[in-house]
Amino acid sequence: MRLRWIPVFAACACAAAGMQGAAAATASRSDFGRMPGGKEVEAVTLHNDRGVTVRVITYGARVQEVVTPDRNGHPADIALGFASLAGYLSKADPYFGATVGRFANRIAKGRFALDGHAYQLPVNDGPNSLHGGKKGFDRQVWTIVSVRQGPSSAAVSMRYVSPNGDQGYPGTLTATATYTLDDHDRLHIEYRATTDAPTIVNLSNHTYWNLSGEGSGSILDERMMIPAAEITPVDATQIPTGALRSVAGTPFDFRKPKAIGRDIRDGRSRQLVIGRGYDMNFVISREAVAVPRLVARVVDPRSGRVLELASDQPGLQFYTGNFLNGTLVGTSGHIYRQGDAFVLEPQIFPDTPNHPNFGSAVLAPGQVYRNEIIYTFSTAGGRGRARGAG
Repeated sequence: MRLRWIPVFAACACAAAGMQGAAAATASRSDFGRMPGGKEVEAVTLHNDRGVTVRVITYGARVQEVVTPDRNGHPADIALGFASLAGYLSKADPYFGATVGRFANRIAKGRFALDGHAYQLPVNDGPNSLHGGKKGFDRQVWTIVSVRQGPSSAAVSMRYVSPNGDQGYPGTLTATATYTLDDHDRLHIEYRATTDAPTIVNLSNHTYWNLSGEGSGSILDERMMIPAAEITPVDATQIPTGALRSVAGTPFDFRKPKAIGRDIRDGRSRQLVIGRGYDMNFVISREAVAVPRLVARVVDPRSGRVLELASDQPGLQFYTGNFLNGTLVGTSGHIYRQGDAFVLEPQIFPDTPNHPNFGSAVLAPGQVYRNEIIYTFSTAGGRGRARGAG
């Protein structure tokens, strides 16, 4: 694998030399394989001096690896994925680590109307369109715009230009995904998009997490907190009914931390039966906010790892890997099975274009779409107790 170290911008290099003699955060580029037509797929690896490493690949602007220490300082990759490009190219890939769009989540029957025009998207999830269609943003090779490293953070920015009519969506959409790892063990993902004609947009990240380490087994003992008082219940095809339902007295009440597996097999909940586990949009707020706030916190009793998620989006899709069926072999050579990971996707509500009471998914020329996601990695107990507190 060819490795190319990226030179630090001059200003950062001078600052680093003056303050500590060397950059604390680094970024490197390497080959990750080639598409069937020969196009190169690159990996960018971000590393800080506290033992956290994040690797992102240009195919789907995906998170391919996240290595963090446990409470005793032992590192493990906590993001599910594949060891090579071939796994991501397969039809069986369940969006591991992907940037999903042009519209994350589901649109009923792949249909929506905008400015009096009806649009039909590819149907790829039963009768519905999921994560942008059959060839969404997760199936595109993004272009690296910049890579930087410095005394306190390292980052990579990628761009994808989705042409007018791509997967049935109107307007040419220019999307950027910027991944930044800082010296406080925070991974900051910022999605931005602009358009030349009215369109709809909803971008999110689809990383599968297992805080004990990918391939280590079930996440059902990990303790989840989601500060949401309501969910958007779904019909039998997992399309929101349009209602908002209180979580009180239901398996979807995570306002106080509880083990993910405590209520996941409660057959009295029709919503759990439909999703085969948790696969639900939680209502964090009725609209996006200016500054990211805490939308989830997960603690793993086995490793002591803690994951906190902040976002500016109104919704959070929580999914428990219900369709991992033992047919996929992950990065470390272990088989992934149902319940071996959880996914947290900050976004607007599913099927928003068909539910005016959910708000708007419309992006017009001159406007900038933005989704800001911040993961903070730390540990609780043992040697690493104070990590990530900054």
